[in-house]
Amino acid sequence: MSSNQPSTTLRDVIGLDSRPPALGDSVLIMVDFQNTYRSGVMALEGAEEALAAGARLLERARAAGIPVVHVINDGGENTPYDIRARIGAISDEVAPVDGEAVVVKQFPDSFHLTDLEKTLTGLGAAPGSGKDLVIGGFMTHMCVSCTAQGAFNLGYRPTVVAEATATRALTAPDGTVLPAAALQTAALTTITDLFGVVVPTVDALPA
Repeated sequence: MSSNQPSTTLRDVIGLDSRPPALGDSVLIMVDFQNTYRSGVMALEGAEEALAAGARLLERARAAGIPVVHVINDGGENTPYDIRARIGAISDEVAPVDGEAVVVKQFPDSFHLTDLEKTLTGLGAAPGSGKDLVIGGFMTHMCVSCTAQGAFNLGYRPTVVAEATATRALTAPDGTVLPAAALQTAALTTITDLFGVVVPTVDALPA
């Protein structure tokens, strides 16, 4: 097969639906929209634009009256993930409001050793319930990707909103620098191969 020709995805092979879900039939999961990623050592390329998209996504979810779950990573005191400090707090633009659940995690997969699955079940979105999960947040290659995989492994059909995610440049094993844009594309493409659906923008989600 030519390298210029797209390959068949694993989703196609096993017959999984790759159409985006209706937002009104979903639960929104906002992953690690923390100040951590806006400045300093963990600053992401395109963080502000992704945060603005996350705010629009959250606004649509609230207007649709669907459940919203905020996930926040707690790395402990004196780290960029100290949720007791301003640096580790959820950004004001997407801060939870009364009635919205907040799940604290310590691993990239938001389901691992947390009560996220229990929270979703309580919201009527147990695996196999027919409720889709819509995901936005930081970082694309890490917690967003791992959470999409975790959701898939539990029987959910996750959808990631690409413009509401961001990542950073990393040094590859061969010593070259992989630009953030390349890592962003690779992470989202990995998700679409099996673990979930990816839509480019907030507006690409049907109502």
